[in-house]
Amino acid sequence: MNRKTVVLLSAVTAALLVSPAVSAQTLVSNETALQARLDVEEARLRPQRQALQGYFRQAYARYPAIPAGTLEAIAYVQTRWMDLQPDPKRMPGERHHHMPAAYGPMGLYAGEGFADQVAEGARLLGTTPGRVRRDARLNVLAAAALLDREIRSDNPSIQREDRRPESIRPALMRYAGFASAQATADSEIADYARTSFAYDVLLAQDRGVDDRGIKVPERPIEWEQAFDIEQLVRLRAPFVRLDVANDRIETAGYAIDPVTETLKAKAPARATANADGNGQDMGAMSTDYGPALWVASPYHHARSSYSSVTIHTAQGSYGGTISWFQSNPYSVSAHYVIRSSDGQVTQMVRNSRAAHHVGVHNNTTLGIEHEGYVNNSSWYTTAMYNSSAALVRDFCGKYSAITCANAYDGPAHSGVVVLSTAIDVKGHQHYSSQTHTDPGINWNWGRYYDLLNPGGGGGGTTILDSFEGSVGHFNTSPTYSGSTTGISTASSATRTCNTRRNGNCSLRVLLKDNSGSSANWAVRLLSGTGSPGSNTPLTRAGGSVGFWVYAGGSGMKVGLGIDDSDGTERSVTRSLAANSWTYVSWSLTDAGQWNAWVGGNGAITAATVKLDAVWLYRAQTAYDVNIYIDDVQINR
Repeated sequence: MNRKTVVLLSAVTAALLVSPAVSAQTLVSNETALQARLDVEEARLRPQRQALQGYFRQAYARYPAIPAGTLEAIAYVQTRWMDLQPDPKRMPGERHHHMPAAYGPMGLYAGEGFADQVAEGARLLGTTPGRVRRDARLNVLAAAALLDREIRSDNPSIQREDRRPESIRPALMRYAGFASAQATADSEIADYARTSFAYDVLLAQDRGVDDRGIKVPERPIEWEQAFDIEQLVRLRAPFVRLDVANDRIETAGYAIDPVTETLKAKAPARATANADGNGQDMGAMSTDYGPALWVASPYHHARSSYSSVTIHTAQGSYGGTISWFQSNPYSVSAHYVIRSSDGQVTQMVRNSRAAHHVGVHNNTTLGIEHEGYVNNSSWYTTAMYNSSAALVRDFCGKYSAITCANAYDGPAHSGVVVLSTAIDVKGHQHYSSQTHTDPGINWNWGRYYDLLNPGGGGGGTTILDSFEGSVGHFNTSPTYSGSTTGISTASSATRTCNTRRNGNCSLRVLLKDNSGSSANWAVRLLSGTGSPGSNTPLTRAGGSVGFWVYAGGSGMKVGLGIDDSDGTERSVTRSLAANSWTYVSWSLTDAGQWNAWVGGNGAITAATVKLDAVWLYRAQTAYDVNIYIDDVQINR
């Protein structure tokens, strides 16, 4: 579908809207059109992303102090491996909240409130800023030159064997480019944003990425070598390589939560509020929304009431957005910022105050910024949708004027399309007196509506992961969980469109034996990285969870893990026939199908639960085994 067709479709459908609801046939058509756009985008980006891998190799050869995988991770964090070329003619609509523009696949800033990485990188390379902006190869080399300078300022005699990603955390923080170092040298507020950037880069390497041509090599990060213990708690750092026997690590003051697999203080810090409603504990827990971190923005004012929620796309990275809302000359802000990779939430303005995010409507709407760019669908991950929807459901429970059933659920729009004030949850582009076009043509409103209203249809099937556009919830390798045994780190979980049961694609899980272990295979293939907050709510009543699975070998068994209110329950296993598709499912209401695992009681009792993982079992073998999974779903 070309751009003119999309704009025309947006205008026509907007004119026909008379209520938030649209027909099932229209929703199917919207989904089909969105998938067609994603397919075109993927085909366009694949050759660009393939070329980037060559540029990264050249950069590592030229700057050997940079640990392997770091440049790929920075490009993932900043741009999702997309060559950013902001169009000056469309800048008013593309520059969200006056956010400084970023350029090239490395997302280098060019001043405008942040550091001028473009000009400084060009100086180090002996070329012009214009070439660094436009030439993807030079953009990568400029980023490498900037990072190499920071690494060598800490360790001028660094040797190849010293190149651990954890060791360059201070260099990554200085490299980030948020605000000038002189203006923020002593600022704890600005330091949080730079810390978050360094954390994101290391997290991308810890989990690894292999999706739609983006490849960040998986490399286990020794988190305690990169950050101090209190920073790790604030950042909700993952400690997923647990002691398998006990499923926890514990000290006098800290423990591993066996469900979320993150480090937590036994007496967690909570944000404190002063007279104007601002908390001063950087990175403490939010007092408005439990799952959120709290980092204060100074830009807000007294509000009258809330009657809507505004969905934004930041046109920037998570760390960059947090930094901008902490210090910018335009006094812009939002209540919450959500990270793409795992759905982490940071609150920046109290619910009791009005943030500065949608002009004349600030007094009556809560604002949520989503990391990413409107013209790249890679940012809109399953974890982000789930996290955002959970936050909005919390709003709907607190504010009587905001009803989740009154959320917009029509087609995505590419421009400004003003919607009725009767629609309580909508985009920045849907309000009057606006020029911004976010969240844009790639935001899936039908999917978001279903997440805001789980089980609203009263029956039928809800697909949790179809693997048509991405790996969905299953964005980590089979060995990412410390509960996995018997297989090697060379095992992988990637989307494939060569083998599938339904649609065009499925999830290929390649299991490789760990030759150093004689243990049987027990693979905890995490959904939403094992964190309940990153998963879709499942209604227990009358529900069964299942999926299609193809085993490329004999002796395989499968099961499920479910996060219940009292811990995680693990299902009984189902045996698989070799070389054929099998549908397997488990009833959420039948206690005979569940066993206690971590903190559970052997039965699912909560009204709503979350999928923790798909379990794969086999006796130890030296041979590779391919497993294909398709259409993970809940049936009611």
